[in-house]
Amino acid sequence: MVVLNRIYTRTGDQGETALSDGSRVAKHDPRVEAYGTVDELNATLGLCRQHATGEMAQRIAVIQNDLFDLGADLSRPNMAADDQAGYPVLRIIDAQVTRLETEIDAMNAHLEPLRSFILPGGSPLAAHLHLARTVARRAERRATELLARGDVNGAAIRYLNRLSDWLFVASRVANDNGRGDILWVPGASR
Repeated sequence: MVVLNRIYTRTGDQGETALSDGSRVAKHDPRVEAYGTVDELNATLGLCRQHATGEMAQRIAVIQNDLFDLGADLSRPNMAADDQAGYPVLRIIDAQVTRLETEIDAMNAHLEPLRSFILPGGSPLAAHLHLARTVARRAERRATELLARGDVNGAAIRYLNRLSDWLFVASRVANDNGRGDILWVPGASR
């Protein structure tokens, strides 16, 4: 259980922060950039929830919880040392990726195939979901920087990749099951 009884600690005043394994790194470290972008994505999904109802709002809430799991995962380097932690280390698992895939397939089953790219927009929820999708893609780019260094959970990368797909399909659902999508017309303003 997390207990936050003091919000400021002054330990970051010199430009460093602690990772979840206790090691200290610069606040601009690629690992901090990765989990910081996941935090930004979570805040963006909070905006989405302001416009969502019913099942869509529930699904977004589950994803927001997953994103805290993902942030914890990304904030812990050295996966090889997980067994020596003395406690269960929180990592994204493939079942979370599979859940997103199942939801994508269910949402996509009711949509007409695309014949053009979609311009972000439409309903307020769809526009916010498109924004969240672009933040998810940035989080994925940041996390793959860690992958290039060989120190990231592969399921975390897969989760971010599927999540951006989930957000795209959900934006179509939010646009009256695709009927309200705004399609790109190549060269239309020439």
